[in-house]
Amino acid sequence: MTTVRHEATVPVTAAGRRFDQSVAEMFPDYSRSRLTGWIKDGKLLLDGARVAPRHLVRGGEHVVLEAELEAEVHALPEDIALDIRYEDDDLLVLDKPMGLVVHPGAGNPAGTLLNALLHHAPSLAELPRGGIVHRLDKDTAGLMVVAKSLAAHTGLVAMLSRHDVHRQYEAVVLGTMVAGGTVDQPIGRHQHDRLKQGVRDVVDGGKEAITHYRVRERFRSHSVLQCNLETGRTHQIRVHMAHIGHPLVGDQLYGNGLRLPRGASQELIDALRGFRRQALHAEKLAFDHPITGERLEFDSPRPADQDALIATLRLDTELHPIED
Repeated sequence: MTTVRHEATVPVTAAGRRFDQSVAEMFPDYSRSRLTGWIKDGKLLLDGARVAPRHLVRGGEHVVLEAELEAEVHALPEDIALDIRYEDDDLLVLDKPMGLVVHPGAGNPAGTLLNALLHHAPSLAELPRGGIVHRLDKDTAGLMVVAKSLAAHTGLVAMLSRHDVHRQYEAVVLGTMVAGGTVDQPIGRHQHDRLKQGVRDVVDGGKEAITHYRVRERFRSHSVLQCNLETGRTHQIRVHMAHIGHPLVGDQLYGNGLRLPRGASQELIDALRGFRRQALHAEKLAFDHPITGERLEFDSPRPADQDALIATLRLDTELHPIED
């Protein structure tokens, strides 16, 4: 375990506030719950004395923090190959393959990205959620950033909440779309199906969700879109595209079945029927390094199955041109 030690002075502006509230601002790299636990355990002292979290400070007191970073996650490390595109002491960027679950859970107790990360960098066990600050669905491939230090974790979470991380996806959807646009609809847990998300009013638990999209290619019954996220809700692109009547190809949860253009070749029929995952790829990730400020930009090549699907759709449209 890593031992941390910090000393600081309570700012005068904190006078009259609770001790736990004050240290949460003084030591923003640590979660409020973790700091409160350290106060209760006597590892966070005020003028050399142990006080309660609710103790009111007057400003000017000397604070000493000395504690060990206990594990925040308890998954087991597993030797699973990772495609790491960038790494330093504070963060890493990886290209997640299709089929890899990000976090252990019901039905996936092991063999996840978190297990792989803990094998690669055991100290990630000391960070919230093992340093994972955003996620991709199991069957979505592409780029993710993972924090390796508390400072980077705090910075990345703040950047994501401010929409300062550029996340770009490619999606293949049902329907021939004419123009791009923006879907600005809150998303929350589906009313009747706990496995799904849905467009929900804020008063019913929906949270802000904004997806920008533009058309890259149009085919006879499908389109290729570029989608850019402002927010990062669970299944956001899948829910938003289904909401506007253009669900993703292969989406078993939000799709509405197979759509074949008239006179479709057997090759196209096989390609569409055989595509059994949502046609979504996290192709670009760009952000300012939370510690150094350096601009970092990454691109991920389109997965082979999605590339083959688009090639087949393109060939079909060449044989049967769209009439504008």
